[in-house]
Amino acid sequence: MSAITAPAPAGTPRPGEGSERKPGASRGKRVALALGGLWFAGIVFFIGVFGFKAHKAPAVASGVFTPTNEFKLDTWFSVGPVNFNKGVLYVILAAAITLGLMFYVAHRLKERPGRLQAAIEMFYGLTSGMARENLDENLSRKYFPLIATLFVFILVSNLIGYIPLPVDSLDKFTLFGAHLPSFQIYAADTNVAFPLILALMVFVLFSWERLKAHHGPVGFLKSLMPAGITGPIKPLIFVIEVLSYFLRLISLTVRLWANLLAGHMLIAFMGGELGVLVGDPWVQWLLFPFGIAIYLFEAVLIAGLQAFIFSVLTAIYLGDAVTSH
Repeated sequence: MSAITAPAPAGTPRPGEGSERKPGASRGKRVALALGGLWFAGIVFFIGVFGFKAHKAPAVASGVFTPTNEFKLDTWFSVGPVNFNKGVLYVILAAAITLGLMFYVAHRLKERPGRLQAAIEMFYGLTSGMARENLDENLSRKYFPLIATLFVFILVSNLIGYIPLPVDSLDKFTLFGAHLPSFQIYAADTNVAFPLILALMVFVLFSWERLKAHHGPVGFLKSLMPAGITGPIKPLIFVIEVLSYFLRLISLTVRLWANLLAGHMLIAFMGGELGVLVGDPWVQWLLFPFGIAIYLFEAVLIAGLQAFIFSVLTAIYLGDAVTSH
């Protein structure tokens, strides 16, 4: 007789299936555990070899090396009144890349967009939304190119600030007999002059629009005063409003400058500089993962966020210039 077996219920594993599957950590977890073990082993190694006693380098002990050295602008050469240094180099790089991106995109627009054009259209929607939501139709058409260009220019400037380039002229290395500057991350925004010039340009533009919209200096000053304020407090409110108007210049400058400066200093400190200052190799190894985390946080989030904030505040201030309180 032949045995007739009933079909197994759906979802029931057949004989032999699943026998090769063994419980265990995923590949990502294994990599994380391996890196964590390597990090911990490195700490133990450096403490075992060097101990807890500080081993400061002569340059640190003598005060020659300081954390502010990486932000110094040493002149490489001069052309007339212009002194070329790494700050000027980064501004030129940012301007060249911004122009290159604009021309590249403008000459490759297609009816059926690819991934790059889809990303550009998303960016266009974001920046045009800034202009439409804060400016009237005429000013939106007039200043949309400026708002979009500021966004791209500041974003590019911020992003190239996280690419190591041979710009550290204080420390050099020898390659085939040539003395070359050491690699370093540096952003033009960490020099306060760069965001100050951008902020000053925006300040002049929205001040000019306010002057035109309110028919001269008298109307300009009257427009700063909130409606409905009367009595002895009126002069005090007027002074506060005037001061707050000029504080826009400072806030635009300091917000961009301080965020990028603080980020680069944190990356340097957590990436090994603090260990160099205290003279303990194990401190460098201990903080190294935190330096990587801060680097990724700054490059992925802060670079774009600061470009967005500067651009949207430009649109807000230009829109506010033609309205009354």
